[in-house]
Amino acid sequence: MFLAAILFSFLSINAQAQSSPYNADWSENAVIPAGTNRANIYNLDAETLEKMKTEGYKHAMNYPVTVTGLLIPYQPLLNFFNTDSNNPLKKLILQMGKNYTGFKNETELYEWIGLSQINSPDATGIYKMPYPNGKKDQFYVGAGLVKTANGLGLTFSCFACHSASLFGTTVMGLTNKRPHANKFFHMARGVVPYIPNSIFKAGTNATAGEVLMFDRTKKNLVSVGASVPEVLGLDTSLPQVALSLARRNDDDYATKSKIFESFPRQNDLDSFVSDSKPLPWWNLKYKTHWLADASIVAGNPILTNILWNEIGRGADLHELENWMKTNQKTIDELTVAAFATEAPRWTDFFPASTINLERAKKGQLVFSNRCQKCHGEYQKAWSGQNASDLNDVDVLGTTKIVYFERTPTKDVDTDSQRFEAIKAFSDSLNGLSISKWMKTTVVPQAGYVPPPLVGIWSRYPYLHNNSIPNLCALLTRPENRPKTFVQGPAVNRETDYDKECVGYPVGDKIPKAWLQDIEATFVAGKGGLSNLGHSKAFIGDQGEELLTPDDKLNLINFLKTL
Repeated sequence: MFLAAILFSFLSINAQAQSSPYNADWSENAVIPAGTNRANIYNLDAETLEKMKTEGYKHAMNYPVTVTGLLIPYQPLLNFFNTDSNNPLKKLILQMGKNYTGFKNETELYEWIGLSQINSPDATGIYKMPYPNGKKDQFYVGAGLVKTANGLGLTFSCFACHSASLFGTTVMGLTNKRPHANKFFHMARGVVPYIPNSIFKAGTNATAGEVLMFDRTKKNLVSVGASVPEVLGLDTSLPQVALSLARRNDDDYATKSKIFESFPRQNDLDSFVSDSKPLPWWNLKYKTHWLADASIVAGNPILTNILWNEIGRGADLHELENWMKTNQKTIDELTVAAFATEAPRWTDFFPASTINLERAKKGQLVFSNRCQKCHGEYQKAWSGQNASDLNDVDVLGTTKIVYFERTPTKDVDTDSQRFEAIKAFSDSLNGLSISKWMKTTVVPQAGYVPPPLVGIWSRYPYLHNNSIPNLCALLTRPENRPKTFVQGPAVNRETDYDKECVGYPVGDKIPKAWLQDIEATFVAGKGGLSNLGHSKAFIGDQGEELLTPDDKLNLINFLKTL
């Protein structure tokens, strides 16, 4: 009877499994023909593409993985915010020496995490955002509710890291410059497992089901290894995955182990800094391998991202694999949205007159001589036969991008610790049954991807570790680059952004209010945070400048148009 029940359960799970009706080449040998891209990853007709893209963005806003390892009981959280200092849960947290009760409401929590607000209903083009519930009842993107048998659970989605407010407009797919997601996990890891269920219930008025949800989260958190980024703006996904795997059994499904939860296996990323920025989604369409170092050489990057997220959230990988198999439609929609995402244009935020067209044309020649070999070719509307008929915005457009058929990596003497770090857990990831089912393969590389530069003006600060505040600094001798700068919010386009240098203001131009934000102050030099390298295109073998000041100004004007 027992065996029959198991067989029935197995058949039921597989009967519900979905196979995708769409195909894309996720193999290690995938090729993108020169001059093309995979914006329409499944070659859909226009109507289907738009429909799936819209649904995919909803998933990016509201995390769709219902078996996620970490859920915050939502109503108890709201109840907690509405209590005074006599709340037994607040007293306990303070007794533990943790001052984590400073959020007065849900909005303050989301603001601190760094979430962006949903754009207004009249937004157009790439800034038009779907409303997951059909109406504007969700003001922050990246925080969503999961319906469970035990009640509503709050969790955080793709857009917590892959969307950002740029001068008051949320840009989907843009790197979040000021996220606290990793720190939030780290804080939770240090507090939540030690809260008795009885105190949680008394302090939040939780139902029996919500207490069960809280207890599940507590148990999953002890299998999470988390670290705090060295500076605001960076992400610690690599150590979170590596250190979480070190708290599990080294078997096909990284099953839970009370022994390793208490005594984790040693892993280099416990102290080795490997922070990097989340990458913009709109570059996915030009790539065949994934991450800043192209170390994911095979597999759908959406599946890989979900797997890594959930290892870092303490999820049961059997449950996760079954969710993936039975939610292929959701995965397809999210994949379509990520690959179809487009970059913001300079002229969406600044007048076309802030780009000197003649300088930009000259800068294109500088680019072709100094940058194109690594970053690809960008053909411009001003070179077309009908250029004289175009308005001052359209003439700045890019008509064609010729990137590599297969994603390359290069070592240009930038900080190497991020690409070295993948060695600390690549074998463990490749050995997982779920990785094999996903056909995801991790291969450490020696260098980083020279990325397509679409929307480069919005992707400051620069390099994988955010060590370069603006393009002027990038084109400066490495030893003369700013050693410190502040990664402030992009609110005021006149004071928070240097339009001449394209990026963060430095020195005396830094807004005074930012100077108190120690957490957002980048200090170059420490391992993992070097701002050296990426200079051979501008500095000769004898240390001579290869670009004149005019060349640099022209090049920057050209880069504004991408």
